[in-house]
Amino acid sequence: MVAMQVHPLLLGRTAGLPAAARQRYDEATVAMARRELDAAGAALADVLAMAPDFVEAQRLQGLVAHIRGDHAGAVAILRRALVTAPDNALLHMNLGMSLYSAGEFATAFSSLRRACELAPDFPPAWFSLGRAFQQQGRTAGAITALHRAVDLAPEDPVMRSLLAEAQASLGAVAAACTNYREALRHEPDHAEAWLGLARLQVEPFSKDDLARLQQAMQRPGTSPQARVMLGFALVRCLEDQGDYHAAFRVLRKANGQKRKLVNWNAAVVSARIARIRAAFARPPGEVEDPQLGEQVVFLMGLPRSGGGLLRRVLAGHAQVDANERPQHLRAVIEEESGRRQREFPQWTIEATPADWARLGRDYLARAVRAQDGKRCFIDQSDQDWHLMGAAMAMLPGARLVDCRRDPLENCLSCYRQLFAVHHEFSYDLDELASFWRDCDGLCAHWQQLYRGRVFVHQHESLLADPPLQLHRLLNFLGLDEDQACLDVRANRRQGAAGNTARLREPLRWQEPRAPRYGGKLDRLRVLLGLA
Repeated sequence: MVAMQVHPLLLGRTAGLPAAARQRYDEATVAMARRELDAAGAALADVLAMAPDFVEAQRLQGLVAHIRGDHAGAVAILRRALVTAPDNALLHMNLGMSLYSAGEFATAFSSLRRACELAPDFPPAWFSLGRAFQQQGRTAGAITALHRAVDLAPEDPVMRSLLAEAQASLGAVAAACTNYREALRHEPDHAEAWLGLARLQVEPFSKDDLARLQQAMQRPGTSPQARVMLGFALVRCLEDQGDYHAAFRVLRKANGQKRKLVNWNAAVVSARIARIRAAFARPPGEVEDPQLGEQVVFLMGLPRSGGGLLRRVLAGHAQVDANERPQHLRAVIEEESGRRQREFPQWTIEATPADWARLGRDYLARAVRAQDGKRCFIDQSDQDWHLMGAAMAMLPGARLVDCRRDPLENCLSCYRQLFAVHHEFSYDLDELASFWRDCDGLCAHWQQLYRGRVFVHQHESLLADPPLQLHRLLNFLGLDEDQACLDVRANRRQGAAGNTARLREPLRWQEPRAPRYGGKLDRLRVLLGLA
């Protein structure tokens, strides 16, 4: 780890504190470093009993609450401290972080910007602002703030890696690659940088990279999560060397390590999918407004099934809004479940046409933006395919695009991917196949139930003959032909960035990856019913 210079803002914070209070303060900081939050809280309470106006102890109390997940409590503590020290940059920075975690985004950005104004040469303030921008998908703002952080702390691999991630999401892959490499120069076993490089797919990993990665994997003291990230990066490195036998061995081990860190029960999920299918066994009856939601196009499917690429294709159409939206559909259904005090899909049996129309209008009130001015908008989520029965009942005019990919390629792509969040099913081949079968069966059911409103989009068909597949899709959506859709490199202004390597390429056929693994995937073939 790179030894960082201590910023003056962090010095002299205990000046004038009584010796007994300073000792308890030091004990509190040690306890926090060890994540011993009860001990830290007790020590800080003792400090404040001896020195009630000691702002730094109040700040650490807020930080303890934040780490515990009590973000509202942290906000209250930090705001009280700011009454005493309104120009304390550390307080504003921590308050901004807690406000953001509490969902108060506008106020959070105000606090984070204020911290940067008060301490313009303090790298963590700019880093915190940049990270908040990045989490909001405001990538340009993230890059600006993170550039400032890296300029002030050029040897910090964490700041440089987040800057690289933001650059990659905008397609600036050369700059991203440079920053990842620079992070590794300062910290050779920095897992986030190795994994970021692997995802960029800018250039093949070298034999020297392979040796360095293997060395990083063997270092003692590496955290379980870092070891997982290094493992997934090593898979890509071994693939680049053509050693698929070793790559699969490492892939299986990395997935196994990740599986221990997540909570997933395939049987519980399958049972829930069966209940959803039973709840939507028949087509909906009467509807209040058959055109309600006619501007909505849902994209559904498993992750890595081509939905992200299709979104970027549609982003090029003059009459399509493909910008990302929050998960409004899930929010509406969860709130209705809370109102009825019954889990989804139990309450759907009792839902009337008026209920579905009310929920549809609620969704549209959240999702439709007056400034869009487009004929339709895309709502894509690789987690909400099980909610499409409800979505079609809520919005009788909406259309659904079922994104499909070769099952073996789709599952292998999930298995090779270390997801940032969610998709816990993907780290075990048996559970992955079970989830694919659940998704396949329920999506086929939606096709039958809502016949005429569902378009089955095959990922391989788009790559094999882009104009023909685009023509079919636009015809289904009732949209005019627009050849701008086929320039996915120009269309990254809308939608998720997805695979940054694909952003630089035209739509073209890609050779399947599964054959390179040969018999290593035989069990998966059997589980998918392909053997």
